[in-house]
Amino acid sequence: MLTFLQDVTERDALIVVDPQNDFCEGGALAVQGGASIMPLINEIAARFKTVVVSQDWHTPDQISFASNHEGAAPFTQIEVEYGPQMLWPDHCVQGSSGADFHADVAPAVQRAAAIIRKGANPAVDSYSAFFENDHKTSTGLSGLLRGLGAERVFVCGLAYDYCVRFTAEDAVREGFAAVVIEEATRAIAEDTAQAARDSFAALGVVRL
Repeated sequence: MLTFLQDVTERDALIVVDPQNDFCEGGALAVQGGASIMPLINEIAARFKTVVVSQDWHTPDQISFASNHEGAAPFTQIEVEYGPQMLWPDHCVQGSSGADFHADVAPAVQRAAAIIRKGANPAVDSYSAFFENDHKTSTGLSGLLRGLGAERVFVCGLAYDYCVRFTAEDAVREGFAAVVIEEATRAIAEDTAQAARDSFAALGVVRL
């Protein structure tokens, strides 16, 4: 099932995207099956020299929270300064239990060379572990990975059709080869999952 791990080298890095309580069953923005992938992520992380974990880290006044827009409903879209923005239920608020990493992924988190917190600016949402949604504000992940000697990144975590997708896309744009480990991620919806697959094909992101 994980035969690709035999080919992992010191030039490879694993990015575990947002393995947080709010994206798992019972959370504010739960992805179906989210908790079930955590043991697999631990197994994968154990084979990588370099592991990075991203963490959604929002303030209560985050622009992407529907609750901050009068009359707006979650899962509708608005226009903001940097373009279209999906509105979400309040989630991963700094210091909340929902923002904490899921307990079952603790071994992978403990292996992390760095935890990349994203989305802390209330005026800009953040999906990618590389850039916030304005596509200008860097998290510093590219420089970190280059400094660690990484040339190829493997991406897993939550959710496939948003934060995993944008992380993989930005990895390619930043000059890394990118691989998405599909069995170690879950999607919010099939239509957006298909859009992610189409984008991966166009950009040369490998799907395992």
